[in-house]
Amino acid sequence: MTVVLSPAAVQDIAELRQLYFDVYGHGYPLPLGSDPAVMRRLITEGTAHWLTARTGRGDLVGSAVVETDPGSRIGKLVGLAVHPGHRGGGLASRLTAAVCEEAFGIGRLDSVYATVRVVTEGPQHVVVRNGFRPLGLMPNAVEVEGCESLALFARYGNGVLERRAPVERVPERLAALLTAASSGIGIDYAATGRVAGRPAVRSVTGVDPIELIAAPAFVRRRFLERFPVAGDRYFPLHTPNAVLVAADGSFEAYADLDPVAGSCALVAVHPRPAAVTGAMEALMTAVQRAGADYAETLLPLADTEALETFLASGFVPSAVYPAMRRIGDRFHDYVVLSRTGRQIDFRTTAVSTLLQPYLSAYLSAWTSTYLPVQEVSR
Repeated sequence: MTVVLSPAAVQDIAELRQLYFDVYGHGYPLPLGSDPAVMRRLITEGTAHWLTARTGRGDLVGSAVVETDPGSRIGKLVGLAVHPGHRGGGLASRLTAAVCEEAFGIGRLDSVYATVRVVTEGPQHVVVRNGFRPLGLMPNAVEVEGCESLALFARYGNGVLERRAPVERVPERLAALLTAASSGIGIDYAATGRVAGRPAVRSVTGVDPIELIAAPAFVRRRFLERFPVAGDRYFPLHTPNAVLVAADGSFEAYADLDPVAGSCALVAVHPRPAAVTGAMEALMTAVQRAGADYAETLLPLADTEALETFLASGFVPSAVYPAMRRIGDRFHDYVVLSRTGRQIDFRTTAVSTLLQPYLSAYLSAWTSTYLPVQEVSR
């Protein structure tokens, strides 16, 4: 059957919502598939590339979006959906190729990333066929049909990876992740030095509860006041809607909290990440009470102090994003660290061959963080 791709229009919103319902039921966690106001904004404001697929009879059977953050020159492939009655003919791959070509074609993006469900291998193969490279695995990252893990992939513009800034040393606990990246992405991290890290902190007693303020407009204003320089608030495509405040005022942790997806992105800490040392258990308790069992943060690979703060607080290296951020004429690597409050169960996870090294790296890092040394050595 002939399928025609075309840009999404406001009049498509009702059909698009029906498509996402047909594909995901009530479990789709993103507002671009359910919230008409968000969908209208993405279609009309010009910061997203949204393609639809229609049959010759006019039935809407596919959708794919690349959201962009022009300031950081990064995009995210989201909302890829093909109606169950039209799968198996390569439409998902065709939509992915077309929407990425359109996004890169404007010349304002250095990379596009995708977080891919791993309940089946199909979505992994779709992005790989379209030039995406595997970057890591985030267990328990989202609520869709139950608690699911996601894989991170990225596709780069021409010459981006060749202009990476070197990193002299990283915490030893990142070694397994970087080894996986060396084979999965084709980047040689062998020359990067390793430094011994602090032991993990399981819990700290005597820490006052953390206050969570969920007032999006206030939080955004406060965030800009605390981080007036754009480079200090780098977390593409995430805007904080909550702030976690220490009772003594020693830190403010800004978060993009999504109870529907069961996730939380820790966007930035004021005055610096190390300020949360010793308080992470209380902070995570507050996040979980707000409905998020999964938390992640994004840190520069070269920021050893910040990485050690979160690694010592139970966060596990999950993914590395080479050449993520452009500063001048060089690109800088970043790392995703994550922590989950639920038991991790990989029995229903379909991990492709390309992701196997990342699964092994995660299991190694999780073991060294949460199992006593004597248990590991047995």
